[in-house]
Amino acid sequence: MHDLTLGYERHPAVHHLSLRIEPGSLVALVGPNGAGKSTLIKALAGELRPLSGHLSGLSGQRIAWLPQQSGLDPSFPIDVRRMVCMGLWHRMGALGRFTAEHRSLCEKALAAVGLTGFESRGLDTLSGGQLQRALFARLILQDAPLVLLDEPFAAVDNRTSAELLALLHRWQAQGKTVIVVLHDLAQVRAHFPLTLLLARELVAFGPTAEVLTEANWARAQHMREPFDDHAPPCHTSPDIHPHLQAHTYAIGEAHP
Repeated sequence: MHDLTLGYERHPAVHHLSLRIEPGSLVALVGPNGAGKSTLIKALAGELRPLSGHLSGLSGQRIAWLPQQSGLDPSFPIDVRRMVCMGLWHRMGALGRFTAEHRSLCEKALAAVGLTGFESRGLDTLSGGQLQRALFARLILQDAPLVLLDEPFAAVDNRTSAELLALLHRWQAQGKTVIVVLHDLAQVRAHFPLTLLLARELVAFGPTAEVLTEANWARAQHMREPFDDHAPPCHTSPDIHPHLQAHTYAIGEAHP
């Protein structure tokens, strides 16, 4: 991310963000409410164009994205198997034929999230946790090198959270880059080696124990509180250095 500024109608929500995330990283994205976390995830997913600056390293990559509100209508007349198999779109295409191999892959993905036997169930019969497991099964079939998750454990029980967190670790072991928006800092400390603390600007990025300090969190709260949502459009400098390599940034160190 090179001097990246994101926003809506020219009003910035994330300012001058410069950092590098190495492939194969498992990263928690945290910050106060309104810090710009979902905005950043949307930009990484290609759903939001930068106001200025740019992203590099994503060209040509498949990206699996699970937004905070998936947009899936549970009343839609489709069973679990067909919804999950949408994750094979990159292999089947619009006119692809659903084969025995695809069926087997779908069953394996459902087994991986504990939903064996749910293949023929309608989505409207699933609990919130079961639906989230099914969405994770679809992510498995997408088999993308970059996985973006926005509050994936917000409406699920502790057991489901633990099992899905284990899946994230398996993805990292396979070399995938996984970036997850979270509010539960205890969960972040227990499972995520790297943390990005955001408060409209970068507060800190690096090893979780070094980022999630009381001082950094207080700084993040202070940075967010005075932000003016009606501020004029942001003007950026073209002189940002494009290759910042440090793992941890304090305020003012992320860009000149």
